[in-house]
Amino acid sequence: MRFLCVECDEAMNLTGTRGPDAGAMTVLFGCPGCGRAVAMLTNPMETQMVRALGVKIGGRTVPAEPMETLRSALAHPRADAVEAAAEAEPAAAPKAAKPSGGTCPFTGMVEEAVAAQQPAAPRWTPEAEARLGRIPPYARPMVQKGIEDYAREQGVAEIDDAVMDAVRSRFGM
Repeated sequence: MRFLCVECDEAMNLTGTRGPDAGAMTVLFGCPGCGRAVAMLTNPMETQMVRALGVKIGGRTVPAEPMETLRSALAHPRADAVEAAAEAEPAAAPKAAKPSGGTCPFTGMVEEAVAAQQPAAPRWTPEAEARLGRIPPYARPMVQKGIEDYAREQGVAEIDDAVMDAVRSRFGM
């Protein structure tokens, strides 16, 4: 997807971002010909969904294969699909290699801005990591994010069995 200036019929360039502010982010584009500007406002769920799905923004050089996205996701599962907890605490979860593809300045700017707003992930005890490891891989990143968010809200620096039990009872599981 590209933004085009209606007056000049030229592709607009990414000029910057603002935020995230309360989870929302503003992405600014400008026309190199006439200087017109446009802003796109993303809500927190849109930004999180793009990051979780590993969407690469910037275009392709070859046509898509049938079921390519699904096969790629199954072949290269991402431990950091919901949050990049591995960056803050390397021992928490190994980070999977990202699939190769085109790079886009928008994607990089979003990642940098979101990472700057994220507090450090709480530490995990070995017992808690073992419990997390028993959760099915497709749900593990979402569960890990929920537990870490709860720990941050409660001011807990270390996730242990008691924290996991509290989260479990909070969500009625």
